Amino acid sequence: MAKAALLLAVLALGGAPARGPGTFGDAGDQATATLLHVFYAGGGHWNNCDVGGACGQGNQDWGDDSLTYALWLRWQTAHDPAVLPAMRELFATAPSYPAAPCTGTCGSWSDVPEWDAIAALREYAVLNDPNALGKAGLAFAYVDGSDLYALGACPDIRYQQPHGQDNQLKTLETDANAIKAALLLFDATKQHGYLDSAVKRYAAVRARFLDPKVPLYSVYVFDDGQNCKQVPHRFFASVNGDMIWNGLELARATGDARYRSEALASGRAVVADLSDGAGVFVDLQAENDIVEPLVEGMYALATAAKATFARTWILTNAAAALSDRAANGSFGRFFDGPAPTAMTTAWQANGGLALEIAAGALEPGGAVPTGDRWAGARHVNRSVGIGDTVAIHASAVAFFGTLGETCCEAGHARVFIDGRETFDGTGIWQNKSSSGHSIPGTVLFAWRWARRGVHHIRFAPGVQNGKEGGPFLHITGYLVR
Repeated sequence: MAKAALLLAVLALGGAPARGPGTFGDAGDQATATLLHVFYAGGGHWNNCDVGGACGQGNQDWGDDSLTYALWLRWQTAHDPAVLPAMRELFATAPSYPAAPCTGTCGSWSDVPEWDAIAALREYAVLNDPNALGKAGLAFAYVDGSDLYALGACPDIRYQQPHGQDNQLKTLETDANAIKAALLLFDATKQHGYLDSAVKRYAAVRARFLDPKVPLYSVYVFDDGQNCKQVPHRFFASVNGDMIWNGLELARATGDARYRSEALASGRAVVADLSDGAGVFVDLQAENDIVEPLVEGMYALATAAKATFARTWILTNAAAALSDRAANGSFGRFFDGPAPTAMTTAWQANGGLALEIAAGALEPGGAVPTGDRWAGARHVNRSVGIGDTVAIHASAVAFFGTLGETCCEAGHARVFIDGRETFDGTGIWQNKSSSGHSIPGTVLFAWRWARRGVHHIRFAPGVQNGKEGGPFLHITGYLVR
C-alpha cells in the first residue's frame, strides 16, 4: 500500500517547469520559498522529498543537514528574516550528543555527527544561541575523542563505521566535514585546539584522498588493516566543496597562502574536469552525495578569493539549472538535465536550491535565460542495460530509470561519452537510494554538448568494490534534444 501511494504521488508531480524568474535575485527568492514551503515540514523537521511526508521527515545527517546549510546560505547572503523561525525550530530538534565520546558499541557512523556539528554551527551563526554552539561542540567531540575510527593501516584518517565493520571503508565525508566543523568551532570559540585539529587532518586528507594527477579529492579509501587503497576518481561534490572551503579558511586562520592556492586549484579542476560538454557541472555521485557544500566552496572562492572563474561557474550552472526545476520549485540532480517528472529528494534538490541562492546574491539584477533548454526534446522508449550503446544526433540526452530499482545500494555502470569515460568514474549508480524508496522515472544521467552532432553513449560494467557493488543498469527510456 505504501509503495502504491508513493508511486501515485510521483506520477502526480507532472513535468512542467516552475514559472521562470526574471532575474537571479528572483530565482534565489523562489529557491528560498521552495526550501521553506516544500521541503520544510514545520516543527523543526525537513521533508526528505518534495511530496510531503512520503519519504519521511527528519533533522539529522547529510540529507536533512544539506537543507539546513542551504537555509543558512540564504541568511549569510541576504539576512532574510524568513529564515529565522525555521532555524529556531530546527535548533530545538537538532540531535544532542552525549558528553562522552563514542566508545564501546555505540554504533554511530563517524560522518553523521560531523554533518550534524556543521548544521548546529550554522544554526548558531543565525541565532547566536550559545546552546547551539554547545551542541556543535559535543557532536564534534563524539567522533574526535573516540577510539573506534582512527584505526587500521592508515589511522590518520578514520573509518566510517566502528573498526571498519561491514566494508573497511574510510570516506572523506568524515574528515572533510571534521575539518570544516573544527574551523567553524575555532572561529566561534578561538580555542586553538580546534585549529590544530583542522591543520593536522587537512594534511592527512591531502596525503590519502588527493587524486595523484589532478587537484581533486576522491572520497573512498579502503583500509583492510594491512594496506590503504584509494578508489580513484570518485569525486563527491560535498567533499571537494568542503576542501575548497577548508583551504580558504585555513589560509585566513593561519596566514599560510599555500592553503588558498590549493583551494583555487581544486576549484579550477571542478570547472575543467567535472563538467559536461557545455561547461555545466555533472553530479554523477548517485543520491548519496550532496552538492550544497560545493556551492558554498565556489561561492567562497567567488567572494573571499575574488575568483572570476568561480563566479562564472555559479552563474552558468544557476542559469542551466532553471530547466532542471519542477513545477513546485524543486530541482533534480543534473543541472543540465530536464525538469524532473519524478519525485525529488533532499539529497537531489539541495544543490540546485543553494545554487540559485548563491547566484541571487552574486548578481541579483542579472537577467536569466528564458525558455526551457529541453523544449522540443524527443522521448525514446527503449530498455538499455550493461553493454549497450546509444547513438544519437543531438545536443543533449537524458536517461531515465528507477532509482533504487533493486534497493538500496549495490549496482552501478561505467559511462563512456564518444569513447571517453566520464572523468568521475562513478557513471551511473542506479541502486543508491538514500531515501530508501524506489523512484521510477528518475533522471539517471544527463549530458549536453556545446553543439549538435552525432554522439555515442556506451554503458560498461561497474568495477566491483566494497561500497558500490557489482554491475547493474536498467534504463527505461531517454530524451534526445
